[in-house]
Order: sequence, then C-alpha cells, then structure tokens
Amino acid sequence: MERITWEVEGQPFDAVVCGAGAEKRPGVVVFHAWRGRTEFEERFAEDLATLGYVGIASDVYGVGRRGTTREENTLLMTPLMEDRARLERRLLAAVEAARSAPGVDPARLAAVGFCFGGLCVLDLARAGADLLGVVAFHGLFTPREQPSRTPRAKILALHGYADPMATPDALVAFGNEMEALGADWQVHVYGGTLHAFTNPEANDPKFGTVYDARADARARRAMKDFLSEVFA
Repeated sequence: MERITWEVEGQPFDAVVCGAGAEKRPGVVVFHAWRGRTEFEERFAEDLATLGYVGIASDVYGVGRRGTTREENTLLMTPLMEDRARLERRLLAAVEAARSAPGVDPARLAAVGFCFGGLCVLDLARAGADLLGVVAFHGLFTPREQPSRTPRAKILALHGYADPMATPDALVAFGNEMEALGADWQVHVYGGTLHAFTNPEANDPKFGTVYDARADARARRAMKDFLSEVFA
C-alpha cells in the first residue's frame, strides 16, 4: 500500500493506493460509507488490485476524521448532505488526486462507493466528472439542489429493494432523473435485500442494515462485468 495526500480549502485529505506498479493500469476510486474510510474500503481497494486495477480508498471527511457511533457518523455526513456543492468540490479533488496516483493510467478512471459513498459517486456523475464509470453499492439516491450535467460516466447502481434508506419511490425518482439527464445508466435490484448488504458487520434489521452474502456476491460480479465494459 501507498498513501497520497491533497488539500481542499486548507483541509488535508488522503487515500490508500493498492496495486500500483511500473505499468500504468486503470484506477478505481473507492468512496466510504458514513463512518469514514475503514478497513472495509481498504480491503475493497486491495480486491480491486487483484482484478488488475489500481484501487484507491479515498477520504471525504478529512485526515483522521472518523465516526465510531451513529451519532458521530451523522455529524460527519450531514453537513455534506446539506451542502452538496461543498461535497462536490471534495469529490472532484479526490478524483484528481487519484488520477495522479502511482501506477494509475489517468485516462482510465472509475469510482465505486458504498452507502453515503454511493451517493458520492452518483454526485460525481451528476457533476459531469471525467470518469468512465461509477458504481453505487446500496447508495443513497437523494437528489441535489444544484443543476446537474449530462454524465460522462456510465452509471451502475446495485440496490436492495427493501432498503429503507432508498425506497422504491426514491429508486423510481432516480431513474426519472437519469433519463432526464440523458445518462447511460442501469440498476440491478436485489429482492428481500436491505441497506449495507455488502458489509459482513451489518446485522441490525430494525435499523435496516443487514448483510446478504448472495446479494453481495451478485453485486460484485455485476461490478466486475461493468468495469470490464467501461475499461475495454
């Protein structure tokens, strides 16, 4: 692993880079869930490296800013949910830092994200970021107030139909939004599946977060096929 750093508006951010070598390879930026970057996102970046990519587990909150409780997680995420222009600036800076990361082919870059990170990659698409593709795992579909551009990136959302944080109505609204933007988009919906279905530590049915090994495996296969397509 290597580490890269950058600043946004005077605040430091960093990312863990996995799979960098002498030969330039496609890069995939991994955006974290509401706790901040954890071992989960870093392991996912390592998994991407085994697929032949450079995995870059990025940071949206700032160096050392992590939550350990729901209350702390909410305090970290909410200001960015309420100021999507500020979030966009951080996301675009993270993408540009990843583009210059060791071993990355700057012309071949994609992004994936989980939960809040799923919203992040969808916002990158909405912003017209120079990415080939984005993948949202159980991402939030919450629209933003500022105008969006026609996405350059192809979009894949991997979604649990029973997710209480992104309801069927929100899913339909997201589809309508993508159609209106003229996006190249698709959604894979997994029946009987709640939020955070890729996280083995998720086991809180009352909160709506439960790991689902079958949906996790299906979603990972869908991501692999999608990345093969966008990097072809």
